[in-house]
Amino acid sequence: MKEIEKTWIEKGYRFFAYEGPSGLKIERLSKEVGKNKSSFYHLFADLEVFTERLLKYHLHQAKIIAEKESNSENERELIDIILKHKIDLLFNRQLRVHRENKEFENCFNKTNQISVPAILPVWKKIIGLSENTSLAQMVLTLSLENFYLQITGETLNESWLKSYFSNIRQMVAHFRQSQNTIAIDGSV
Repeated sequence: MKEIEKTWIEKGYRFFAYEGPSGLKIERLSKEVGKNKSSFYHLFADLEVFTERLLKYHLHQAKIIAEKESNSENERELIDIILKHKIDLLFNRQLRVHRENKEFENCFNKTNQISVPAILPVWKKIIGLSENTSLAQMVLTLSLENFYLQITGETLNESWLKSYFSNIRQMVAHFRQSQNTIAIDGSV
């Protein structure tokens, strides 16, 4: 990607991450990049092509994040990765929020297909389900849906993430405790 294209993509990516598709205005992008609108049209033809390039860029970013996540070994490392890729996660949130757009839904699903297998090993450790991969994956799937509903530019920080992981661990512990109670006395 040429440097000038990269500048446009990075600005548009950030606007989309914080504001969704309504944040993509050619005039506004032009001002941010410091180029005229004709430069935008020369590089991308129209907003639809630009958005397609943003989605392609996002999938590339998802692969980078997945690689890092697959190498993480604990909660601290995962939190660091999440915080370093805050814009990418906020972008993914916007895809989820605006999934009535089929291209956005498709991209969101592809990023999950990339990220879920990568994060699962460290996730199992973090939530205390190392021995039960299928249950850990179900909890991860539900937690990701909830995660994208809750995150914002303000809430996605270290404190919130620690609390989020703690709440999930508590939920898993409560589930285990209730399962043990059922096993012991046979009641529901």
